[in-house]
Amino acid sequence: MEDRDVELFSALVERHSQYLLNLALGMTGNEEDARDVVQDGLLNAFLHLEQFERRADLRTWLHRIVVNCALDHLRRRRRRSAVYEARPISDMFDAAPSSLPDPQRLAESADWRRCVAAAMDTMTPLERITFALRHFEGRSIAEIAQTVGIGTNAAKQHIFRAARKIRVAMAPHWSGQ
Repeated sequence: MEDRDVELFSALVERHSQYLLNLALGMTGNEEDARDVVQDGLLNAFLHLEQFERRADLRTWLHRIVVNCALDHLRRRRRRSAVYEARPISDMFDAAPSSLPDPQRLAESADWRRCVAAAMDTMTPLERITFALRHFEGRSIAEIAQTVGIGTNAAKQHIFRAARKIRVAMAPHWSGQ
């Protein structure tokens, strides 16, 4: 590996690091875990830089590596059954248009965020990642299937199961209970 390759890779990583961190954060739900995932992904990418095909898009290549690292991380975390604090779902969406919501609205929003975060905690790693890629990243089913390395029907199934868990968690709020 040449010094020029290292410099080029460093510049490109700097350019894409925030995107990769946001991607990992959406999948892990935890900033510390997201930073670990991105660090692992970038190290993995650097160690395998000679496998990168220059005609391909670097961002897509890094995206796939970080998604795979996030999936591995979630599987390890699930096996450890470690308790962690999920990232508030509100961090994944833009703030409400109202600049000064009333206290009741703030309380309701916090309750909704807790329900969604609790539902996401019940998801398998593949459900969480496919859901995040679909609903937070806006990826197509084909892109998700390719990124995660599963068939399109399997990707649809994981997204459906994840969405069902969200619906079940939110049912009391929708029915006015």
